[in-house]
Amino acid sequence: MRTEEDRNRGGVAGAAAVGVAALGLGEAIAAARGGSLIDTIGRALIDTVPIPVVEATVVISGRHDKAATRAGVGAGAVAATAAISALPPRLRLPGVVAAGAATAALATRQSTRSASAMLGAAAASGVLAAGLRRRPRGVLGTLGWTLAGAGLFAAAHTLQRDLDRKQDGVIRRLGAMGAPGTVPEDGLEGEAGLSALVTPEHKMYVADVSLRAPRIDPNRWRLSVKGMVAHTLRLSLADLAADAVEFDAVLVCVHNRAGEGRAGNARWLGVPLVRLLEHAIPDDNATHLVTRAVDGYTISLPLDALRSGELPGYLVVGMNGQPLSPAHGFPARVFVPGLYGQYTGAKWLSELELTDDSHSDYWVKRGWTRELLRVHPHARIDSTLPGREIAGTTSVTGVAWAPPHGVDAVEIRVGQEDWQPVELGTELSPSSWRRWRTTLKLPAGAHTIQVRAISRSGQTQDAVDRPPFPVGPTGLHTVTVDV
Repeated sequence: MRTEEDRNRGGVAGAAAVGVAALGLGEAIAAARGGSLIDTIGRALIDTVPIPVVEATVVISGRHDKAATRAGVGAGAVAATAAISALPPRLRLPGVVAAGAATAALATRQSTRSASAMLGAAAASGVLAAGLRRRPRGVLGTLGWTLAGAGLFAAAHTLQRDLDRKQDGVIRRLGAMGAPGTVPEDGLEGEAGLSALVTPEHKMYVADVSLRAPRIDPNRWRLSVKGMVAHTLRLSLADLAADAVEFDAVLVCVHNRAGEGRAGNARWLGVPLVRLLEHAIPDDNATHLVTRAVDGYTISLPLDALRSGELPGYLVVGMNGQPLSPAHGFPARVFVPGLYGQYTGAKWLSELELTDDSHSDYWVKRGWTRELLRVHPHARIDSTLPGREIAGTTSVTGVAWAPPHGVDAVEIRVGQEDWQPVELGTELSPSSWRRWRTTLKLPAGAHTIQVRAISRSGQTQDAVDRPPFPVGPTGLHTVTVDV
């Protein structure tokens, strides 16, 4: 005979299976309408959970933060299902209704996908109510519901993949973005393990609060320049590309700790913001340029600094000779070399608005400083091979950046010895990263190697190890090698 413990265990497993099926159906229906229930809930949670939780997730999951968020949403949904199933039968339906209402409330926080997410939430709630009325019992029943949910998830994934392929095809048909030319060189070609001088698009880091990039039709998209201006502008992608210029610059995430890879160097195509502002003619009382994404996310920049050239901002439409990919902000983003990505301007732009001091940005509301965070000088070691060095001469290479002024010098030291200069590659621009190399003579044993960058402005890389929140990370990249 089955014991009470066995029945309870089977009930929990059955409830979890119902949760998987319900969430799978909700995701499939949302995907069929071009959205995602899981991504919408995940974005809403990112918007509301305390900043320490966000920071901990970034530290723990690294580049897999989006996948970790999706997994968390799925696990939370299954756990909520199990909790509702444990309620007395008369309270289960109210529990399902409450969970559905909470999901719908989260969905409405996202303007771009709320309709599809709410439809998926309604369908999931219906399946949840029906499934928990008579929870599946036994291995076959539990397995059947689980397989049904897995199949629905697979269908949703296929739908999303097909939509992404269609979007990629539309973008490819736009053609090249930028003048064709030779691949830039800096004299350090052929160094094993050294980062590319220009980071390929697929290796450029991605960091944003949206779990999935919006799909935007370039033929219908228009950028509005509005607010406190004499002339309101409405510009197509073709209008912007016609006035764009190429520039080289490194983009750095505010969460890039010493030696990490949340940075990339690219050849961008963009319209100088000062040129757009000359056409729009801001009002004398305007103080800020608000860059607004299609989902309402905003980053604002001080107007006077943009107009004077202190902040050399661009409205970017291309990267490395191609249109921006959806992950990197298609069809347009704002980029100010020298500011961390979180402060440099929004991706997936819908409008630029000239306004006064009353506007408050997304991250300011979340506790980050209102003051612009400028990129700190930083040097990174790329090519040492810990644990596999041999005694004698060892080659060490890496990259360094100090936008917008440029890298004046990079220095390296072993242990507590004096800092020594390294050889620098040719500079593409002051705002781009600069590659470097040197050789070290290391005797047998363990050695600690550190590197630092010095900006042309005279700023030396800060050696104090400090976390990103709330004013940006500092510290030296340090590696230990066994010779």
